[in-house]
Amino acid sequence: MQPVPFVPWVWRDPSWADEPDQDQDLADRPDTGLIGYEVEATDGGIGKIDQDNAKVPHDCLMVDTGPWIFGRKVVLPVGTVRHVDHAERKVHVDRTKEQIKNAPEYDADDHENYRKRTDEYYAESYRTNPR
Repeated sequence: MQPVPFVPWVWRDPSWADEPDQDQDLADRPDTGLIGYEVEATDGGIGKIDQDNAKVPHDCLMVDTGPWIFGRKVVLPVGTVRHVDHAERKVHVDRTKEQIKNAPEYDADDHENYRKRTDEYYAESYRTNPR
């Protein structure tokens, strides 16, 4: 049996929906309500969903990492989201701070190559360190 490949551009967790028990189209854009939520990596907090989130494709989340890596903004594929806790206003991702820090930088002017690099980076990170 072959392992299921990681698909970074699809929501895995339907908890963002109003009625998570119903069959939801995970390609919809649930992320606009997440602006300002804290982002938790597997080894601690890494920042917040940035107000510029609407400027990136619907299958990404723009995260302002704050001072821990000099205020860098990174874009995470929504497939990295493990769980959304609306009560705590936190988005839990299944990657470490280091993995997120080393991700390719978002380039709005070269969207296709950025997506390819990001897809390859996260696919490799899930192959070597699945969660």
